[in-house]
Amino acid sequence: MINSDDKQIITDAIREIPDFPKPGVIFKDISTILNNAQAFGLLMDHLKERYTQMNLDFIAGIDARGFIFGAALARDLGLGFVPIRKQGKLPYTTISEKYALEYGIDEVEIHIDAFRGVENARVLLIDDLIATGGTAFAAANLIEKSGGKCVESCFIMNLEFLGGSKKLETITPVYSVLGES
Repeated sequence: MINSDDKQIITDAIREIPDFPKPGVIFKDISTILNNAQAFGLLMDHLKERYTQMNLDFIAGIDARGFIFGAALARDLGLGFVPIRKQGKLPYTTISEKYALEYGIDEVEIHIDAFRGVENARVLLIDDLIATGGTAFAAANLIEKSGGKCVESCFIMNLEFLGGSKKLETITPVYSVLGES
């Protein structure tokens, strides 16, 4: 469990940018966690402690900020890392999942051999934040389609008021280090 002091250090390290990418939106910039050694260290120590006993086989990270946290956590836990990328970015044969956006449709992909033949691989899905949940829902479905089991989805921040975590909880448990209602 992360203590309130550590949680506050991580929260304080997040920069808020008003009206980005459009008016009325307050963008949560996590790059300021990454360049704050104390905040990043506390965050990664907490995630390592949380997931050490979960008997995971792989960490899957969502393009692109999920790659940062996912790869670091995979290394800390001695696990392989699996990228889930936007359409057309992976070089080998993939499977894909489409999801709705407020302005159209997008698609994410995973390599067909992402879990290297590990049957029912236990996979943690990770990203920086969950908002409406479309990308995370598609990514969790991809893990299942490719032969893995998404045992939990982890986010540094949950924008609870947008409802994405509730949607995602219908298919996998959701954990967030920081919540915002």
